[in-house]
Amino acid sequence: MTFDLLIQNARVIDGTGQPAFRADIAINGKRIAAVGEINGEARRTINAKNLMVTPGFIDPHSHADLILPLDPKRQGELMRCKIAQGITTTIIGNCGLGCAPVGNSEAEAILRAVNSWMTPEPVDWGWRTIGEYLNRLKDNGLALNIATLAPHGPIRISAMGLAKGKPSRSQMKVMRGMVEQAMADGAFGLSTGLIYPPGMYSETEELIELAKVVAANGGIYTSHIRGSSETLIPAVKELLDVARLANVRVHHSHNEAVGRDHWPKIDRVLKMESKAAEVVNNTFDMFPYTAAATMMIAIYPPWALEGGVDQLIQRLKDEKTRRRIERDIQKVKSSCKPDGWPHNLVRATGWDAIRIGYVESRKHKRYENRSLAELARLTGKPPFDAISDLIIEERGQVSMLIFEISGEREQRDLLAKFASHRDGVFCTDAEDYGRGLPHPAAYGAFPRIFARFVREDQALTFEEAVRKMTSHTASIFGIKARGVIRRGGFADLVILDPKRINDRATFEKPRREATGIKTVIINGRDVFSDGNFHHEFRGEVIRHKN
Repeated sequence: MTFDLLIQNARVIDGTGQPAFRADIAINGKRIAAVGEINGEARRTINAKNLMVTPGFIDPHSHADLILPLDPKRQGELMRCKIAQGITTTIIGNCGLGCAPVGNSEAEAILRAVNSWMTPEPVDWGWRTIGEYLNRLKDNGLALNIATLAPHGPIRISAMGLAKGKPSRSQMKVMRGMVEQAMADGAFGLSTGLIYPPGMYSETEELIELAKVVAANGGIYTSHIRGSSETLIPAVKELLDVARLANVRVHHSHNEAVGRDHWPKIDRVLKMESKAAEVVNNTFDMFPYTAAATMMIAIYPPWALEGGVDQLIQRLKDEKTRRRIERDIQKVKSSCKPDGWPHNLVRATGWDAIRIGYVESRKHKRYENRSLAELARLTGKPPFDAISDLIIEERGQVSMLIFEISGEREQRDLLAKFASHRDGVFCTDAEDYGRGLPHPAAYGAFPRIFARFVREDQALTFEEAVRKMTSHTASIFGIKARGVIRRGGFADLVILDPKRINDRATFEKPRREATGIKTVIINGRDVFSDGNFHHEFRGEVIRHKN
């Protein structure tokens, strides 16, 4: 028999967690044809002597929703960082944030503003449903495989805009219908972002009702929970309550504790989630860094964000309202109550721990990579006024890196508790939008696990790390025929040097690609090898099927 591709002399880590073994891997078309000692001929061979072959890594937490519809060349430029670290499949629609479904033109206008931080350049929104969006991606061509969740934000905005409060009966009916349609279109579940508008305005009962629709369709409910500092424990309890009362599988997005006063809660959170696993199906992901990236407007209280970015700017321009916002940031404790503030980030970490990642205008580029305390010194203003004036001038187009996430900057012992936990998997939660300073996870999250947590800290074995990056993630989300090296599975593979794999991206120089990744194969074709991206668009849309 003649194969399309034969990988010879490999040390295979198959993704199941079993010890590595020597084998050849034969590929025909998009699938693995054989694994073992193979004597057949091949149109092309790769000698993997002294190298490891693993399944392609699955990133469960991406915000590439508005990168993927771009012109393929530009999409490839921005997604190269993921492929170069071995990621062959990524899941979008996380944290309740996304660009589909879109119920009407008014919702589209709001969503364009809400999602501007993750929009590298203008995109023609020619879709309304998840199905139409996925078809657009398929027709456009994909650099890697894509699966999606249905984000709660667009669904709620389509039903009731950015209004606070409970949905009416008719609005709830609209939301349930949109979740049902999204699942039928191929979404793997529902995601919520409960520290962002409009998710922060939702009460638990609303989440349970929508999660029931997801459960009935065999999907998963994922959540950026309602705060990871003062509200961490009740926010985790809420997630587990949704699991129990909706009888749905749940997934805690980027499990973390924000602010040094709250790091001691990590053990309690893991204990809560482990105990709940005796009754409900719950898992989590984590990124291996002590800083996170998001939009700067997340530092403001919920009432100040009501109505969107334009309304926030108008409030910041009004002196009396501005001082009320400042007082809230200084004094208001986080709360899970319906009218509370789920996550006061400044109170949790302080101005020094929040750094500007990106600003839109050239005029203010000098402020990128500066903390808000440094911004204050440079502008001669108090930190609150300095960042608020910048938000006004930049029309909200400011991103941030927030430190003191589960440890000091170079500390790894707290992160290792998440990394080694049986129910945890790994994610990037980072993109390179081609501007400012991206989070280094966009370039190095998965290699960092191998270099720091496996090789240096020995917090887990190479085989277990690979399992968490591949088959475990696939099983959590219900992705079929990927994540394991076996006959009949899709040929998503990574060939790497276990001694040289290393993350090189830093917060100061975040666009440095990892070392040690020799070849990345997606659906049977090598798309990256020896540091070169081949601009092969072999990715596929993966749809959930009950």
